[in-house]
Amino acid sequence: MMENKRNQVLNLERVQALETWLKTTNTKLTQVNGQRKYGGPPEVWTGPTPGARCEVFISQIPRDAYEDLLIPLFSSVGALWEFRLMMNFSGQNRGFAYAKYGSAAVASDAIRMLHGHMLEPGFRLSVRRSTEKRHLCVGDLPATTKPEELLQVLRGLTEEVQRVSLKAGPGIEGVLAIVAFSSHHAASMAKKTLVEVFKKQFALSVSVKWQSSVKLSPDNPQQPSKSLLPSPLKPPRHILNSPQPSVLPPRLIRPPSMPPGFCRAVGGPTAPQHPHPHPPCSSTYQEHLSSAFSGSPVMLLHKMCEATGVGQPLYEIYYSHTGPDGFLCFTFKVCIPGITMAFKGLVMILPGPTATNMLEEAQQAAAQKVLQSVYNKQFSH
Repeated sequence: MMENKRNQVLNLERVQALETWLKTTNTKLTQVNGQRKYGGPPEVWTGPTPGARCEVFISQIPRDAYEDLLIPLFSSVGALWEFRLMMNFSGQNRGFAYAKYGSAAVASDAIRMLHGHMLEPGFRLSVRRSTEKRHLCVGDLPATTKPEELLQVLRGLTEEVQRVSLKAGPGIEGVLAIVAFSSHHAASMAKKTLVEVFKKQFALSVSVKWQSSVKLSPDNPQQPSKSLLPSPLKPPRHILNSPQPSVLPPRLIRPPSMPPGFCRAVGGPTAPQHPHPHPPCSSTYQEHLSSAFSGSPVMLLHKMCEATGVGQPLYEIYYSHTGPDGFLCFTFKVCIPGITMAFKGLVMILPGPTATNMLEEAQQAAAQKVLQSVYNKQFSH
C-alpha cells in the first residue's frame, strides 16, 4: 500500500537513474532541512570560499528532475562549490535549487548560458542571481525589549548574529527587531527555529520573516514595516489573560539568567468579538498566503489561524515505523482551539541528520495535511 502511494508522486524510473548516477560517479549528497546538498565544498575543491554574488537561483525545474541531470549541466559552466536542490516530503523536488560557484564571474556565465535552457520538453529553466539575504525581522517583541538584551539572547542561540536594531512606532505592534547575520545560511537556519525557540524558552509568540527590500530610513526609524498579510485581513492580536491548561501549554518560568524583557507568558489569540461569518478563504487570499509562506506550512497554518481568529495549533507527533522504501512514518494529531475536530493522520518524510530535524520535517508535513483539509472544508469554527 505504501509503495502504491509512493508511485503516485515519484517517478521511480527517474529515482533509479539518480541512484545509478550517484554510484557511478561516487557523488555524495546530504539531506539537510528540506534540501539535498552537494558540496559546500566538494572533496575536490581547491579554491577559496566563494564571496558575494557567486550563487544563482534556479527555478522552473521539473518535479522529477534530480541531481543526475542538474549537477552535470551546471558544472559545465564551471566548478561547483555547492549545489542545493529543495525537496518536499514525498521525495519530489520543489521546483527550485541553488548553485554556487567560485566567483561572481562564473555565476554570471551560468546565468547567460543556462537561463532559458530546455531541460525537458516544455520546461525551460529560469536562472538568475541569488539574493543572499542576511537580515531577519523579528516582530511582536515586548515594548520593554532592549537591544543589548536581545543581542545577548540571540548570540546564546547562534554566534553568527552580528548586530540588532529595534524599531517602534505607529504600525508596529510592540517592538520590531532587525537582526543582521554573518551569512545567508545562518539567517536561514535562524528563520526556521526562532519562532519555536521564543515560544518554548520565553513563552513569547513572535513573528520572523526576511527583512523587506524596502529600507527603513535612518531619519525616520519609526516607519512601519511592510506586512506580509493584506491589511484588511489582519485582525488585531488578542491575548488570553487566563490560558486554559487543557488547551494551552503551561506557563514557562524564566531562567534566572534571562533578561527581564523576555519573561511574559502569552496564551494565544482569542476569537474576535465579531468574527467574519465567512472566513477569508478566497483564492486570492490563499494564493497570497501560499506565496508568502511557501517554504513553511507550519507558518502558513499559524497565519491562517491568526487571520481567522482561532487559537494556534498544538501538535502531537510520534514516530511510527520505517517503510520498506526508507521513508520514516510519523502519526500526528493537530488540535486547533476553536475547531471542535482534531486533525489526525500519517505522514512520511525522508531521513534527516538529527532527531530534532526529522521531527521538524514531520511537523511541516502534518501542517501541510491540515492546510489541505482546511481548504477543502472552508475553515469553519
